[in-house]
Amino acid sequence: MTLARADQASRRYGDVLALDRVDLEVRAGELVGLLGPNGAGKSTLMNLLVGLRRPSSGRVELFGRDPRDPASRRQIGVTPQETGLPGTLRVGEVVDFVSAHYPDPVPRGELLDRFGLGDLARRQTGGLSGGQRRRLAVALAFVGRPRLVLLDEPTTGLDVEARHTLWDAIRAFHSDGGTVLLSSHYLEEVEALAHRVVVIGQGRVLADDTVEAVRGIVGVRRVSLVADELPELPGVVRAERVDGRLHLLTTDADELVRALVGSRAAFADLEVRPTSLEEAFLAITSGTGSQEQAHVAAQSAPEDPAPAAAGGRPTTL
Repeated sequence: MTLARADQASRRYGDVLALDRVDLEVRAGELVGLLGPNGAGKSTLMNLLVGLRRPSSGRVELFGRDPRDPASRRQIGVTPQETGLPGTLRVGEVVDFVSAHYPDPVPRGELLDRFGLGDLARRQTGGLSGGQRRRLAVALAFVGRPRLVLLDEPTTGLDVEARHTLWDAIRAFHSDGGTVLLSSHYLEEVEALAHRVVVIGQGRVLADDTVEAVRGIVGVRRVSLVADELPELPGVVRAERVDGRLHLLTTDADELVRALVGSRAAFADLEVRPTSLEEAFLAITSGTGSQEQAHVAAQSAPEDPAPAAAGGRPTTL
């Protein structure tokens, strides 16, 4: 059963085309990850699906009806990218207020425990940390026992432990038959949670498939090795140096390795493996680079390479 659908949906803001003829179906029981860079149209698409915006053309349905229909919206839970909570209300009071809008809400204690907020029921929301406020905002999406939950960047500002607590709550909801559509910039988050991935760029759907299929769409593999200097090599899409190792993304690993060996360049500890979801995502949204990237990266890399970027992601050279 399709719970939410966009059919050739476009949305303009003045001269800006935020969504361009997007087709999307979210079916019952799915956990769908929505990926895309800033400005790709992820939040706009979610706003259309929950009835906060109307499409400029095309159509959008929620449970087979207009998303602005109150009967449809009572069956969803939403956490937008930014939320505001009354600073003087206590956490328990906020949950009670939202619960009053539903006929059979999740009990307050059960909900707060599920999201690691059980000891904060009497704390004013104005005294919460940013991460605690974010967890509360996500928890409120589950109060009404929704059939479909839409989460826009749900773990922004959370530390590792809080993020995993939230992941566990999302997994538990999905295991009980719930449906989830979540957008995230944390690509490892989508890889850990989602069974299906939709990649959006410049307002269009660029890919819609399983995590494994999205990795394979661009046919890219990662060749990793230790080398001070390399010649120009064929088929290199992207190059980066991390912790003393050079990582080359290539469309033909066999050809690259043959060329590498044939060049007689000095190297060690060669590895070839499939790409991560992050690497596939970057290739889909930014396109391929020139063959000179590996040569430039190797020639210009400092003797003491820069550490990985914040959050453990490698720094692209």
